[in-house]
Amino acid sequence: MKKSHYFLISGLLIIFLVIGLILLVLLPKSSPSQQNNSSSEASIIMKEEQAIKPKNHFGTKDNQHEQALNQFIQTKMTSEYGIVTNYIDTDQVAKTATGHEILSESAGLMLRYLALTGQKKEFGNEWNLTLKTVDDGTQFSYRYSPKLAKRYDVNASVDDLRILRSLKEAGSKFHDIEYEKDFEKYANRFIKTSIKENELYDFYDSKTKMNNDFITLCYIDLKTISLLPGNQTKLLENQTTILQNGYLGDTFPFYKTRFNYSKNDYQDSAEINVIESLLAILHLSEVGLQKQASIDYLKEQVNDGTLSNRYDSKGKPIDLNQSPAAYGIAAMIASEAGDEEFYLTAMNKMETYQIMDEASPLYGGYGDTETNQVYSFNNLIALLAYQY
Repeated sequence: MKKSHYFLISGLLIIFLVIGLILLVLLPKSSPSQQNNSSSEASIIMKEEQAIKPKNHFGTKDNQHEQALNQFIQTKMTSEYGIVTNYIDTDQVAKTATGHEILSESAGLMLRYLALTGQKKEFGNEWNLTLKTVDDGTQFSYRYSPKLAKRYDVNASVDDLRILRSLKEAGSKFHDIEYEKDFEKYANRFIKTSIKENELYDFYDSKTKMNNDFITLCYIDLKTISLLPGNQTKLLENQTTILQNGYLGDTFPFYKTRFNYSKNDYQDSAEINVIESLLAILHLSEVGLQKQASIDYLKEQVNDGTLSNRYDSKGKPIDLNQSPAAYGIAAMIASEAGDEEFYLTAMNKMETYQIMDEASPLYGGYGDTETNQVYSFNNLIALLAYQY
């Protein structure tokens, strides 16, 4: 090699080395604290998602029953206004919702399912439809009649809380700050109307601007209450006490129905609705406060296939009919309790009520093939149970 070439290459190497050292000094470096912050933020996001979603997920993917049910709901139980209350339409003038009326209950259940399954586009569509149909500017109306173009003046706190949780689940699942903002907005609105002096009420009448004077125990969604903005410690403590003290006892480990604030006492529970008691147990299970006696009793009833619709206060069945939704909620409770065997048994029992005859117009759904009566609650609870 010629000396001139040697000196040229050496000179270039020295220049590159000097430039590299200058860049090393001048370029911004991420400090250990910044690296730790990035790691911490990711950890916080993961922890928040874990805290929001169901504790255990025993549901199986690509389940034929789930797919058939979802298809039935989308094609047979959904109108341009949202998920209808019943497969058969009515004149929509009854005291309770019937026919193709829209319930905030249905919207909340579907929103939770879409959030938990990660269907971002579908969730956005359902959320926009919910705002269009049941949002009256003050709260979520529990019921909307397309035929009458009417939103009813009252909400149902349990349904509002379910919608709020879906927004929190969507914000976490999709890492979307807009849903977090929506949660804050509508949660603060809910606090103003449905919570007074650390007491949660069943409903608020946006016309009279008055609440009722009691709380139905199955409305006390402790997990969602704990997510509400602001310091809700006293509210959470108060509602937890009311729910826990409604326990009927180890012999019949279900829960009383209502607590009257003005009387500071529980209303007489001559009849126990199984769905209401199961929701109460679910809400306790989601925060780790379930009674083991309730889990054991419920597991026995599910194993025996004897989970009746209504009982007297001593535990004697007074309505031997059964509901697929009851088994679906039992499965959710089993998941929260970490009992996979119990979960699968409850889900299998629930699926025995599903219509799997492909020749039936109700294929995939839960309903009465003789009368074609199909209710949204049974179907949506069943669908949501797959995400537990």
